[in-house]
Amino acid sequence: MLILSRRKNEAIFIGDDIRVSVVELTAKYIRLGFEAKREIPIYREEIYRRKQRAK
Repeated sequence: MLILSRRKNEAIFIGDDIRVSVVELTAKYIRLGFEAKREIPIYREEIYRRKQRAK
């Protein structure tokens, strides 16, 4: 696992097609923004796992 530190308004790129930005930080959570081509699905983990079990 790669672990990176980012501050608000900073971002990382995954390949050339996915940008993940830190949108907001609070004491309890972090809000992330994702930019990717529409063809690339993005799921929260619990939704992804539910989808995998349904197969």
